[in-house]
Amino acid sequence: YHINHPIHVLMYEGKLTKEQLQCWVANRYYYQIMIPQKDAAVMSNCPDVEVRRGWIHRITDHDGYDDVEGGIEAWVKLGEAVGLTREQVTSLEMVSPGVRFAVDAYVNFARQRPWQESVCSSLTELFAPHIHQQRISSWPTMYPWVKEEGFIYFKKRLTEARRDVEQGLHISLDYFGGSREMQLRALDILQFKLDVLWVIADAIMLACTEVKVEGRDYLRQPVIKFR
Repeated sequence: YHINHPIHVLMYEGKLTKEQLQCWVANRYYYQIMIPQKDAAVMSNCPDVEVRRGWIHRITDHDGYDDVEGGIEAWVKLGEAVGLTREQVTSLEMVSPGVRFAVDAYVNFARQRPWQESVCSSLTELFAPHIHQQRISSWPTMYPWVKEEGFIYFKKRLTEARRDVEQGLHISLDYFGGSREMQLRALDILQFKLDVLWVIADAIMLACTEVKVEGRDYLRQPVIKFR
């Protein structure tokens, strides 16, 4: 599971620098803004109106609706809480190419594969509530400079993720539970999603960690601004 990636281990041990935590937040923002597109792809491939009615809240959870702020805005506030400006987060100027590639692969999977497979891929959220609670509990001590509004997203997802997993499990057990072959397919799908999350963590760690080759600094992806 991607929570065992070195960058997450360092995070939960309180060993990330301010700049490294900022890098993580800025890069994960790209994942956040693409999730509604992934969920829209699931709906566009699904002919079952009841499933669509139950799934659409995932889009509004992230995009927001009327005067209710969604998860994307909450993540921007997390960026501001760790010391980034709104522009630094929303411009995507800090997003690693590796993160873009991995996230785009996930969205394309949802667009091209049967909707039931996309639903199955979302089950990596099973452990999300525990992860969010861990951040809520530990960050004030380990990263006391993070402002309180930075925890809005994590608190929001405590209930949303549990509800989403319940729905995803119901659909996946019904679709994949009939044979050993289908069960193995479900495991392959989950492994793909776990690989996506691991590659995202890889790219972030490479972007925010000093690498030296033969004593010389090695910059994986220089930041180039054309405007």
